[in-house]
Amino acid sequence: MAQDQAQDTAAQQQTRSDGRAGLFGMIPPDATTEHVLTTQTGKLAYKATAGTLDLFDGTGTPSAKIFYTAYVADDAAKDRPLTFVFNGGPGAASAYLHLGLVGPRILQFDKDADAGTRPELSDNPDSWLAFTDLVFIDPVGTGWSRAADESKAKGFYGVDSDAESLAKAIALYTQKNNRLAAPKYLLGESYGGFRAAKVAAALKESQGILTSGAIMISPLIDGRFLPDHDLDPVQAAVQLPSLAAAKMEREGTFSAEKMADVEQFAMGDYLVSLAGPAPSGEEADRLYGHIADLTGLPEQTVADGRGFIGDAYTKQSAGPGKVVSLYDGGRTVADAYPEFSGNHNDDVILDGYTRAYGPAFAAYARNALNFDCQITYSLLNTDVNRKWDWDGSREDADASGDLRDLLSTIPAFRLAIFQGYSDILTPYGASRYVLDHLPPTLSEGRTELKLYRGGHMFYTDPDQRRSASADAEAFYAAQTTN
Repeated sequence: MAQDQAQDTAAQQQTRSDGRAGLFGMIPPDATTEHVLTTQTGKLAYKATAGTLDLFDGTGTPSAKIFYTAYVADDAAKDRPLTFVFNGGPGAASAYLHLGLVGPRILQFDKDADAGTRPELSDNPDSWLAFTDLVFIDPVGTGWSRAADESKAKGFYGVDSDAESLAKAIALYTQKNNRLAAPKYLLGESYGGFRAAKVAAALKESQGILTSGAIMISPLIDGRFLPDHDLDPVQAAVQLPSLAAAKMEREGTFSAEKMADVEQFAMGDYLVSLAGPAPSGEEADRLYGHIADLTGLPEQTVADGRGFIGDAYTKQSAGPGKVVSLYDGGRTVADAYPEFSGNHNDDVILDGYTRAYGPAFAAYARNALNFDCQITYSLLNTDVNRKWDWDGSREDADASGDLRDLLSTIPAFRLAIFQGYSDILTPYGASRYVLDHLPPTLSEGRTELKLYRGGHMFYTDPDQRRSASADAEAFYAAQTTN
């Protein structure tokens, strides 16, 4: 008996050490369920599968399990569009887009975002499932996707390794479900937009899979335009329209016509002034006064920065005692740290009501998808973010070259960018700059920028979500008719 127990213990230790039990053993098997969704055009029957895809290292040892949720319309042709969806961070799970915009169930937030304290899901009549099958993927370290151990996890936390692992997961799903004939699209938010370009390139190079298109939601494309507050005239110019839009939203004076004037000023007189010698006298008064009017900043603050706004905006543009959200400059909260000159606040959107997506998805997976996982669902893993290998610096990250190559080598490839006006973190001016600097022979008729009221997660507003879904449906329809 003692010998049997010793053998059992040794076997258990071996199973734990090779990653097939222990943590992996807590992830349940794949589960498929049947559902019906009422869309804007009628009822749609579909199957949902919540499960994992296994990745292996060069020795055939399990290296990671990638969690995914797939939605496939019943009786759909094998050439129905198939869209793979992920978020960004790095370190964010797909629940944001899953329950916020695209999936068949939606987490509604009321005007004051109080629903974040008591999340409840409802059917999403604007789900993209009406026109494309969907596969939501959580990169390693997010959601329920896990590496076999910490040493293997580090091998997934980087620009290139991340893109390769997701390309492998997409290839595995495509082959396993016999969807090679389906037009394949990528949808990513924030860093997920950058990721979409990198994954499309990896699919082409290492898997031989050509992507039909990509939709980027509030994307990072070129790290030069992240708000790091360096004295870069172009960075300041592409961000100014979002700062002005946010001020208009706070005052209730927003209009697209006004924004056109701001955009012209930003890439004209404002950019020229920042790039040249400092103005003086009446010229300086006029320029700094106009910038102050656009942003809500005190004119002296603008003058002190010589027109560069930097991090003064979040702390000073909305008035004393308030701070502005980087994720949506139209939103303010009481300043928790008024004694500091810089902004020390958690963000009201990223660190506030949108955190409800995590537990809401875990409950949904358990109760509706029959996937009862005993591991905590990781909505936003800051440890992944800290350990990320940018292959240089974050500011050097650039996917515009990947977009050029994709547009050049895949004639069917098309790109759409969906962005909120008052997103300060990834301002829409940066996306416009990237598109404007693509060769016209590549971009004409194949790229588009769609703008919506709101910020980084503009889709939390039902009207903007509905508009984005309609624009996405038109994007897919145009692809099938070409």
